[in-house]
Amino acid sequence: MSTDHDRLSLAHALGAREIIRTHLSPTPLRLYPSLDRCIGARVYIKHENHNPTGTFKIRGGINLMHHLAGQGISGVTTYSTGNHGSSVAASARMFGLTATVVVPEGSNPLKIQAIKDAGAELIEYGKDFEEAGQKVAQLVEERGLYFVHPANEPHLINGVATEFIEIIERVPDLDVMIIPIGAGSEAAAAITVLKQIRPQIEIIAVQAGASRAAYLSWKAGEVVTAPNTTFAGGVATGTAYAVPFGLYKDALADFVLLTEAELYEGIALAAHHTRNLTEGAGSACLRAAFKIKNRLSGKKVALQMSGGNASGVELQTAMALPCLLDGVC
Repeated sequence: MSTDHDRLSLAHALGAREIIRTHLSPTPLRLYPSLDRCIGARVYIKHENHNPTGTFKIRGGINLMHHLAGQGISGVTTYSTGNHGSSVAASARMFGLTATVVVPEGSNPLKIQAIKDAGAELIEYGKDFEEAGQKVAQLVEERGLYFVHPANEPHLINGVATEFIEIIERVPDLDVMIIPIGAGSEAAAAITVLKQIRPQIEIIAVQAGASRAAYLSWKAGEVVTAPNTTFAGGVATGTAYAVPFGLYKDALADFVLLTEAELYEGIALAAHHTRNLTEGAGSACLRAAFKIKNRLSGKKVALQMSGGNASGVELQTAMALPCLLDGVC
């Protein structure tokens, strides 16, 4: 009997690429000389913020909906802080499925609007990611919808893994990959592809110190829960999840925690060096690279710019920081 981990592989990721290539173009992988100087490394930025919906998650959504439509499933539901929800909504519409997305109360209004614009039914419920999930369980029981788990879904992870195929094809001698981690789908995807092709690569995860469940789980070697209070939705989760955790618990070279102030600095640094507007989670890897630059010195490093859906409040706070002007922190 196959398990979820059996359905995660380089072969499955290559299959997902064939599905996704008819809907998405490869995102840019760019060098910025000022970043090389400041960090002391060869720094490649993977601009997943240039995808439709402004985030890497659309890759997984397309792959999953392709398979669900083939199974005759007509409706899906999920919970999200925003980016996962907009991906599910947009990709469901591509394949003629209905989508119902539950977000915590007070979520980023731009992300909420994106979910609505994609044609999904949106429900605001609960104070955080986990309470929103309780509402989804009710919808599954009442309406018979397919639950799209934000992390424990192999088709999502295999879709996300296509971004790392694009990276390693361009930079086959890559030394370090830095990825953000919330629910963990991107970490699982990076490990699935990169460790298979280049076992010696170092994969470093980045999480908000205010929502450190994945970090604490990695340290403990088992899934644990923790307070979840960061403003940065893409790295906001109160627990680790079994499928991605089963991959990253032994495969990460290191884990970087960022304060809330550092997450805002990341947004300003991204604007200064790359002229891209990002959200807190989207530029977390860039801020982490500055924080651990001594470790990265002289290496070839790829960073995820994983999402660009910042709220106006996020941008106002970040754009007032000195590092917007001088590009250092």
